[in-house]
Amino acid sequence: MNFKQVVFDKDKEIKLDIYDADSDVALPGIVAIPGGSYKTFKERDAARVALTFLTKGYQAFVVEYPVNEKKNYQDAKQSISMAFDYITDHAKDLNVDTDKLGVIGFSAGGQLAAAYSNQKDTKAKFAILGYPVLTQALDEKIGIHSEDVTKQVTKNTPPTFLFGARSDGLAPYIDHIYPYTEALFKNNVNFEVHEFATGGHGFSLANQFVGVVNRDRTDEHFAKWFPLCLEWLQSL
Repeated sequence: MNFKQVVFDKDKEIKLDIYDADSDVALPGIVAIPGGSYKTFKERDAARVALTFLTKGYQAFVVEYPVNEKKNYQDAKQSISMAFDYITDHAKDLNVDTDKLGVIGFSAGGQLAAAYSNQKDTKAKFAILGYPVLTQALDEKIGIHSEDVTKQVTKNTPPTFLFGARSDGLAPYIDHIYPYTEALFKNNVNFEVHEFATGGHGFSLANQFVGVVNRDRTDEHFAKWFPLCLEWLQSL
């Protein structure tokens, strides 16, 4: 494996972390958008997710968008567009199959991932949303001005896999995943959703690999979202 970081905007600290499988053939690609309430990037959603996909035959990437005093929703959205443009422009060198390039986002990163997947010029062929924030319900708490992504879904939205936990009090199913899946259904978009009875917000992969940097929060049942997701990706 090779690691490389590309800096798009030094002042806004917009970067792309590249986890290159060092493959001699083009592989599917996954672009991870970590959560962290625009305060920081959660390692549980970033490098560890990228490395896990890497072990499953993916070229993996992590977008670092503006956080803390530099946080800005529109700049964050632009960060993702810049990342996808770079990956597709350098697909040959990166050994990425752009027909199998998608995005995964967690929590606030899930909102950004969903928003990008709904852009008319999106280059994401699929989207994976983990306990996503999909409306403006947390704008005041986070300190940003976002948008209601549930209203952006169209028939052109790429296939989407969503997962969350029944006990998630920060981004409740009824306020976020439910209205988004309703929009996907009405627009005849291929989707799959798993709302687990166990686990919670911010569990990421929910295994020991992320547990060691996530207050030892693991959940064997919730962790099944990952193999289920891989099966779903194979079906596309």
